[in-house]
Amino acid sequence: MNCRPSCASCCIAPSITSPLPGMPNGKPAGVPCVQLDENLGCKVFGKPERPAFCGGLRPSEEMCGDSREHALAWLTRLEQATCPRV
Repeated sequence: MNCRPSCASCCIAPSITSPLPGMPNGKPAGVPCVQLDENLGCKVFGKPERPAFCGGLRPSEEMCGDSREHALAWLTRLEQATCPRV
């Protein structure tokens, strides 16, 4: 499965705990990655500085569904379900 153009749900909904260019402390959940361009594409896609987390998150029917809204909601629920409780 290929990513939906101009979606970027996976670059917004989940937290990223590893450093990435422009976000040395990672990225909080729900915050757009600073590496998103004006078309919601990744500026570091395929580059060595791209976090392993990003490369490991692959699109799927379950995750992406039939809309960007579905993907955002699904990934937000996943983030909440896997967030360590304080």
